[in-house]
Amino acid sequence: MVKDGATAEGTRDRLVRVTADLLQRQGYEATGVKEILAAAGATSSSLYHHFPGGKEDLAREALAYGAEQFAGLLRGALARADTPETAVAACALDLAEDLAASGWSDGCPVAVTALESVAGSPQLREASARLFEQWQEIIADRLRALDVPAAVAGELASTVLCALEGAELLSRVTADPAPLRTAARHLSTLVEVSRSPARGR
Repeated sequence: MVKDGATAEGTRDRLVRVTADLLQRQGYEATGVKEILAAAGATSSSLYHHFPGGKEDLAREALAYGAEQFAGLLRGALARADTPETAVAACALDLAEDLAASGWSDGCPVAVTALESVAGSPQLREASARLFEQWQEIIADRLRALDVPAAVAGELASTVLCALEGAELLSRVTADPAPLRTAARHLSTLVEVSRSPARGR
């Protein structure tokens, strides 16, 4: 029984991981159930056993899985820095490094599906919105910990995330880290300027 349970759990994990990779690279609409099953080495009965709602339920879990990987990248970059300026720059630079290492194929784990789901799937749209909010809060928390006033940290975190998403898209399409490296420099300047009134008080 223990062995069977471990096998079943492994199948669920594979389905989630494989779907997260596919959604990241090609989005929800281009990812078919047959493709998922083939990549995961799973059967349709196992998919519906673990995800009774089918592809949409699986996609929601996969988005959360991919988002946690991205959250880990953010946390790692932010934790290494000892100033808010270097913290936000590190996020962009680490993202550029990871994107280049993937051959420019592994972009934001949520963005493509989020855009597709705006009109087509309220469930996935809401899930995507929550994940973006979680990333923003990770950035804001670190900025506050580095003495950025709470009133400023939230808005700065939103701006940082917007810049990272846009620069990541440009870097991925052009197969060039330059947009993310540029974002790193200018986000650092933005944070410095945004903090200067607080320093002067």
